[in-house]
Amino acid sequence: MSSGLDEAATPRRGRSSPAGTSVEKAMRILEALAVEDGPHRLMDVAERAGVPRSTAYRVLATLGAEGFAQNCGDGRYGIGTRLGGLGARIVRMLSAGVGPTLQELQRGAGGNTVHLAVRVGDHAVYLHKVDSDKPYEMRSRVGNQLRLHCTAIGKAILAHLPRPEVEAIVMSAGMESRTPSTITDVAALHAELALVRERGYAMDDEENEPTVRCIGAVVLDRAGRPRGGVSVSTVTFVVERAELLGYVPLLQATARRVAGLI
Repeated sequence: MSSGLDEAATPRRGRSSPAGTSVEKAMRILEALAVEDGPHRLMDVAERAGVPRSTAYRVLATLGAEGFAQNCGDGRYGIGTRLGGLGARIVRMLSAGVGPTLQELQRGAGGNTVHLAVRVGDHAVYLHKVDSDKPYEMRSRVGNQLRLHCTAIGKAILAHLPRPEVEAIVMSAGMESRTPSTITDVAALHAELALVRERGYAMDDEENEPTVRCIGAVVLDRAGRPRGGVSVSTVTFVVERAELLGYVPLLQATARRVAGLI
């Protein structure tokens, strides 16, 4: 889920590898540029993208010439104006389509925080957020990354992927222990994902952030592949577990509606 308090996670792809087409490398480099707290050093971009530094340098030069990347002149690179504008237009377009549907879920789910996120490689990214009407605020922001193994949206996504793909994601991203409740064992994760499939929703029960409990439902594409997920996020000292579970049918219905909108 997804914890509404989750901050951006840095995707880890291990040692650099020349594997992948030129387009795939460029896409991974763009993704690496979009990690928060930029601009980023060349070596960090290359590591996150899983490419040699020489490849990252060449691709960044091309992206810079086209306005998708920016050479800051101190060995660091950031998002170019063309990429930033494109991203903003995409977010506005998606928000216009799903916004009313997610707002309806937020009202029906006790005014608690609602998120929509989509999968990007071995993590997911928030595309839309409807804030709670409570006197507290989740720190999540549109554009933040979230981990898949310890969030409600993440587990909803993983539950609808083939087992080898789940294990490849775990190998790439790792299974960081965020709290004492975080699942950090692959076998235990597979057991949890089987339960998610059986009941039709995922739960993050203080697995990503203490005091935060969330439920998540998968958003599938037309081929039945997980594109992302929708979640309702609460804090444990205000919303009881039983109350949160009462919102599951509305959450599931919303996820099905969103599937036709993105």
